[in-house]
Amino acid sequence: MSDRILFARTDERLGRFEVRAVDPFRDARLLHSWVTHPKAAYWLMQDATLPDVEREYMAIAAAGNHDAFIGLYEGRPAFLIERYDPAEVELKGLYDALPGDIGMHFLVAPVDTDRRLHGFTRAVITTVMALLFDDPAVRRVVVEPDVRNTAVHALNEAVGFTVVERLAKPEKEALLSVCTREMFQSAVSAAAVPATATAQGVTR
Repeated sequence: MSDRILFARTDERLGRFEVRAVDPFRDARLLHSWVTHPKAAYWLMQDATLPDVEREYMAIAAAGNHDAFIGLYEGRPAFLIERYDPAEVELKGLYDALPGDIGMHFLVAPVDTDRRLHGFTRAVITTVMALLFDDPAVRRVVVEPDVRNTAVHALNEAVGFTVVERLAKPEKEALLSVCTREMFQSAVSAAAVPATATAQGVTR
């Protein structure tokens, strides 16, 4: 795959964010270091080997209802995005799907807390949401983070998500949450960022 930039957004305070497709072979080592880091526990790949990661992202690349992207900050890899059809992936048979629904996961690359820019994770999820809503067919983003991931619940709320219900999934107890295009635009306009929203940065 090429390094072609598929989407770009400039944050008024932090600068340039860009998105490109994941290359399952070239990016596997980088992604392995991210998904197995202790701070990425909610990604549920703590014990994955490098071949495991390669196989996972090869399968995603081959799927017709699942995509993976590398997010860049000022030209450097900084976050991972997965986009999927929630009626077929993750939430099949578990919720009432609507036309225009899209699911997502995102993971901010682990760094030392003292090196994290204030508001960085909020800027990342804003970029992720803007990427998803850049597709005019998308009407609503659906997520299912672990109920214990309170930092991400606050972050999701800050960009417009509302909780629908708790869901029992095989791998976790999840908090089904949704955000329409209008809800996201309203939240961005309000720009109300909880102080705790910059922690963790894992939506699973």
